[in-house]
Amino acid sequence: MEYRRFEDTCYIRLDRGDEIVSSILAVCRAERVESATFSGIGGCSEAKIQTFIPEDGAFEERTLQGMLELVSLIGNVISDEQGELHYHAHAAFAFKQGEEHHVAAGHVKSITVSYTAEIELRPVIGGAIKMKPDPETGTGFWSFPD
Repeated sequence: MEYRRFEDTCYIRLDRGDEIVSSILAVCRAERVESATFSGIGGCSEAKIQTFIPEDGAFEERTLQGMLELVSLIGNVISDEQGELHYHAHAAFAFKQGEEHHVAAGHVKSITVSYTAEIELRPVIGGAIKMKPDPETGTGFWSFPD
């Protein structure tokens, strides 16, 4: 991984074998970013995506493997009251199975890069977005401290 910060935006290039979510969080820690939004594209070898099933109160997970075109990654990073970083991201992948082209998308658990990924990380300026825990999903939602 390599990144550069130009003014208020970090541009992250990920390489073969890098995991996208942990890399974004590492840049946030290095740059002391408490809340941000991000987007990206790339070529990946494995993705673990999830769909929340309200009736079960749990996430259903699917693992994709092979040549995956990351056609859209969008998400955010926020911090809780203790300063720990949390992410929320969704992604869409295009891939081929046999002669057919497919698309799969969902909540991101992890994504491994196959050849490169390019991420734009935009820290929140002039304030911070915190996390309000949600017991129903086991995750958290945006909170705006005074």
